[in-house]
Amino acid sequence: MDRITYEDIKNSENVNTYIRLADLSLNALGYTEHSFAHVTVVAEKTGYILETLGYDDRTVELGKIAGYLHDIGNLVNRDDHSQSGAIMAFRILDHLKFPPEETGMIVTAIGNHDEGTGTPVSPLAAALILADKSDVRRNRVRNQDVSTFDIHDRVNYSVKKAELKINEAHTLIKLKLSVDTRYGSVMDYFEIFLQRMILCRKAAEFLGLEFKLMINEQQLI
Repeated sequence: MDRITYEDIKNSENVNTYIRLADLSLNALGYTEHSFAHVTVVAEKTGYILETLGYDDRTVELGKIAGYLHDIGNLVNRDDHSQSGAIMAFRILDHLKFPPEETGMIVTAIGNHDEGTGTPVSPLAAALILADKSDVRRNRVRNQDVSTFDIHDRVNYSVKKAELKINEAHTLIKLKLSVDTRYGSVMDYFEIFLQRMILCRKAAEFLGLEFKLMINEQQLI
């Protein structure tokens, strides 16, 4: 039997239903977009990191699958969503007859992607952390009334451009943000994202990389 691919998962009606409903729950709670745009960005960035660092094609594929599935736990509850998402992913992958080793790699990455309880315990987990925490952008903000923005809206809306790149020597991964400080300050960013950036640094170190954060051409980490 042919191995299931990232594209197969992306085209799964069941998976996409869970992602859509999970995002509806977060919308009701006032969170930024966590739907198909977010999970696709995270999947592609996870794959980019693993491919650039020389991991084999199947590991890259599994990383993309983990990225696409990583937020389905929001269907259960926002709290501890990485753990509930890991359990949901296990059920989905087991039903699809994934080999236990591949299922385990994906479940471990999903269960460790959030800064509350996550740790970069594997290459997939480390790559997923970096991919997820670097997805900051204006079009994730649902609220269109600037006067009612909360700090999460301000920070995401202020980011005009975000780039995550590994250097040619494969020694450094840099998150470079272009921030419009009319909507959110650099201090706002650190107020809500400091723990995420610390986790990114740990994830980069697990992969043998140095992590740098640049905001408006200034190095902050």
